[in-house]
Formats: sequence, structure tokens, C-alpha cells
Amino acid sequence: MTRLVVPEILDDLDPADPRARASRRDLARINALMAQGAIAAGLLRRTVRGSSPRLLEIGAGDGAFSLGVARRLARGGLHGEIVLLDRLEAADSSLLAGFEAIGWRARRVTADAFAWLDGEGRDFGADAVCANLFLHHFEEPMLRRLLRACRRAAPVFACTEPSRDRFSLVSSRLVGLIGANDVTRHDAPASVRAGFRPGELSALWPVSGEVVEDRRRGPFTLAFAARREGAA
Repeated sequence: MTRLVVPEILDDLDPADPRARASRRDLARINALMAQGAIAAGLLRRTVRGSSPRLLEIGAGDGAFSLGVARRLARGGLHGEIVLLDRLEAADSSLLAGFEAIGWRARRVTADAFAWLDGEGRDFGADAVCANLFLHHFEEPMLRRLLRACRRAAPVFACTEPSRDRFSLVSSRLVGLIGANDVTRHDAPASVRAGFRPGELSALWPVSGEVVEDRRRGPFTLAFAARREGAA
């Protein structure tokens, strides 16, 4: 399939809109079915050094996915700090308490990812920039710009994205079977059509030879990671 990026409904809904809230609940179930949390946690364990990492998640949404990943990391002895960056304030007040309960520090930042990475993000001192189901929203020119900014911001970049293939597309059209609302029924196939195949993100990474993982993980997920030259 040729890659096709189209607007997704959830991106333009107010976070307080009932349809947006329902779609975020749908996404939590879909992430679980995709084993996305386990895949992302494994990717971070393999690429991030140290027992107290500082993470920056771009496109963090309501933060629920990050909290699930942090719980998995905490069970393996990793406790650190994370900045949850999103242009919309979708996270509720209980989120930070959830991180604190497992020995993580968390901070929410409401800002455009490009602007923040080019500004405050330069001095944050992150060990890794991570993302889940975020990169597929962008066409190639913006993707190149985003990946360059992520490389400047941290020695490691890791993300999980939709795998663009026929099986994933057919499966995405069946999300109504789990009770997904109209927003999710539209956005799920759109995400797959905008997703990636192995090698496509590697071709966009600013420096050849730094990619350490770019392959399909599980039935629906493309896992990508790169480590900047000279990073420990």
C-alpha cells in the first residue's frame, strides 16, 4: 500500500468532548490488543542506558499509555522521570499521582512538539525521546524535521507506530466489534494507511548507521529505535 496521510477526527476534537473521551478509551483497549505497551517497554529497555532514565514522550495524549509503559519498566527496576508533551491538555489530575505511586516523576507540558523540541527541549537533557502512534500523522518533509529535532534532543529515539500492511488494515476496520465509536472507526484505518513498513523510517533518520531497530513487532506494530553516534 502506498502511504496515505489523512486528518484523524480525534486530533481536532476538544479533549473534553464525550466522543474524544470515548475514543481515548477505545485506544487504550486497542493498544492492549496490539500489545503496544509491552513492545514499547521492551524497546526502551534495549536502547536506554542507566537505571534512572529521563524520558520525553511527544504526542503523549492523556498519558495513560505512558503510565502503563512506566509500570512495566518499574517492575524491571527502572525508575526515572518523564515529560508528557502534547499540544492538547488531555491528561487528568490523577495521572501524575499514578506515576508517583510507582516511583516515577512526571510532568505535563502543553505545547507544539516542534516548537518545544526547538526551544526548551534542547536543554531538558533527556536520555531518550519516545512516541507511540504519533509519527504517522506527518508527511515526509515534517517527519524529517521532527526526527532531526528528536536526534538533537536526546541520544536515543524510540517509537511504536502502525504497521502498514493488508492484515493490519483489515483488522483496523473491525474495531467496531469491540464497541469502538465513530471516531475510532474512522481513525483506526486512517492510522494504518499512514503507518510504516520496515526501512521507511530508517531512510528518514538524519544519520545513516545509527538505527538499531526498524522492524515489525507483533501483528500490528512497527518498532523503530536509533542511537546517536557516541552515545553510551
